[in-house]
Amino acid sequence: MAAVTPAAPSRVCNVTGFTIERNGQRLVLTNAVAGILLLAAGGTMAILIALQRQGLPISDEWWYRLVASHGATMLLFWLLFFEVAALYWGSTMLLNARMVAPRLAWANFGLMALGVALAEWAMLTGRAVVMFTAYPPLTAHTVYYLGVLLFAVGVLVACALFFANIITAKRERTYEGSLPLVVYGLLAAAIIAVYSLATGAVAYGLLFLQSVGAIESVDPATYRLFFWGIGHGAQQVNLAAMIAVWYALIGFTLGGRPVNEGLSRFAFLLYIAFIHLGAVHHLLVDPGLGTSHRIMNTSYLLYLAVLASLIHAFSIPAAIEVAQRERGYRRGLFGWLRMAPWREPGFSSLVLSVVYFGFIAGVTGVLMGTMQLNMMIHNTLFVVGHFHSTVVSGTTVAFMGISYYLVPLLTSRKLANRRMARWQPWVFSTGVLLLTLAMMLAGRLGVPRRVADLDYSQAPLGVDQFASGPYPSVMLLVSIGAVFAVTGGIMFVWVMVMTLLRGERTDRPDEGLLYAFGTPERERRTALAAAGADTLVMTHPGIEPSGRFARLTTRWSGFEAPGTYAIVLAFLAWFVLFYLVSHLGLSRLWPVG
Repeated sequence: MAAVTPAAPSRVCNVTGFTIERNGQRLVLTNAVAGILLLAAGGTMAILIALQRQGLPISDEWWYRLVASHGATMLLFWLLFFEVAALYWGSTMLLNARMVAPRLAWANFGLMALGVALAEWAMLTGRAVVMFTAYPPLTAHTVYYLGVLLFAVGVLVACALFFANIITAKRERTYEGSLPLVVYGLLAAAIIAVYSLATGAVAYGLLFLQSVGAIESVDPATYRLFFWGIGHGAQQVNLAAMIAVWYALIGFTLGGRPVNEGLSRFAFLLYIAFIHLGAVHHLLVDPGLGTSHRIMNTSYLLYLAVLASLIHAFSIPAAIEVAQRERGYRRGLFGWLRMAPWREPGFSSLVLSVVYFGFIAGVTGVLMGTMQLNMMIHNTLFVVGHFHSTVVSGTTVAFMGISYYLVPLLTSRKLANRRMARWQPWVFSTGVLLLTLAMMLAGRLGVPRRVADLDYSQAPLGVDQFASGPYPSVMLLVSIGAVFAVTGGIMFVWVMVMTLLRGERTDRPDEGLLYAFGTPERERRTALAAAGADTLVMTHPGIEPSGRFARLTTRWSGFEAPGTYAIVLAFLAWFVLFYLVSHLGLSRLWPVG
């Protein structure tokens, strides 16, 4: 019989009632902090890239280096480091479980950090200016491919540790029944990550072998097919993790739970089975794939993944509305929303992430998966605007929101500079919204992506199309949006760093967890007035007495959410209108009759 690793010292959180093991706590914080530092580095590159359009003296060579590094840093490194932290958090603290192999986890963190360092060195020194896609026959230094491979292997090991933690927790009966919904969503993200990283490892492995002379060449079509398993698959990992965080934030800020947990779980299963098919929309103009294959994958089969997103699009606002109405905020169609805890950075981050991701990222993503409509925006700045709306407006904002609760709870420190924290999601999201919309407009006007000089002044044949008309104004809006977004990013990093270094130590760092873990008298009186009642039960029926928000124990027999129905109808109307306008643009591009 194998020896059992002795449990590390642990404590019980006075706020949530969770058992926090020291190994898991330190690993969660270390991986999260590493991700936040990479976010800061990627944001620095972002502002330099944006301001170069407005005359900042950056050479074309350095601009391409920054674009390459910014893409890898923000699309892969920062998000996956934070998601590893989320996996460890979900599989230990949310299950009251232990970290089964802490030494391996620490060694794995070193492996991931080494991979990032090697890849960043290669990109910033000009040895790997192949952009995020790294399509052959473009070649990079061997160190770059090695760095990405080490990082990918590290994330795969982290996923294996996550699975091992869950199995051990089940065996040791640290939780009862099925996995909490938040952990279930993280499990879906981990399964998608295994597929995505495995295909990415094949793609980069081929280029690595070519760089050391083990093989003569890499077939570009084969590489593209494998690459987009991670190139777009990484976003599917972000999607599943982000939605798991949405459900966690509902618990943290409102003490809420989904109106139909089984349906939410089914939606995560649809993601596992079908969401990776969305990667094919990057190959809609690829001559190596047949037309029927491309259309089948980006339409009929992908619609099942879209169905999953629509389920969550109803479940999330419905959970918020029902939780609020249960507390007495029943006045009018949207009284529950008006009386929501908007001063809480976690709640505002949740709502901003859901709205921006649904109304912008989700709709444009489905549009880009439509073969004919894709032709209008392929390889333009619209594509860049789309994935900023997904990775930044959606995932990054959600991860920022959960950080406002996890960091204080894990460190037993009060959140530093709460006033700045309250404003940060709004400043950041407003900037990203302006940046995203300006990029999409520029793309529809034909502005190409990945071009340092839109006038092509160094080329034998110059292009003066983008030097006048609406183009300079639109690109100025991109830069202004970038300034606001980076300002919001600096605010977030500052709050996190000050909390870690100078936050007041306390046994109950629960300021702000108003609804889930106790409501102040002022909030109680407001709720009573809204309900027109003399008494109000503030303990949410979906939460165990210990306050463990992730253990959803109550089944709904029915619910009232008229505001959510109105929001969903507005979303569907926007979806249809966006499609009609897009097809109108297509009809003008390809006249018929």
